[in-house]
Amino acid sequence: MAQEKNFSDNQDLDAANLKPSSQKPLPKREPIKHVLIGSPKAVTSTIHFLQMIGYANVGDWSPLQQTGNPDEVMSILIRQISVA
Repeated sequence: MAQEKNFSDNQDLDAANLKPSSQKPLPKREPIKHVLIGSPKAVTSTIHFLQMIGYANVGDWSPLQQTGNPDEVMSILIRQISVA
């Protein structure tokens, strides 16, 4: 039967044996929300245009949601962006 081993028992994972990474630390990331509000045709057309220019895939956007105003919908896209 195999025995369980603590990570602290593993020489390879000992902090004294770790070498500093030459990679830069990852930049801080924050969510940014894009909201499109307009007629269903305008919102859908904009979503397709943003895919055409390579900004966001159609499937990345939320389904169209009614806003409470006649003939007006909204769709939301949330992205993670790097910030300094």
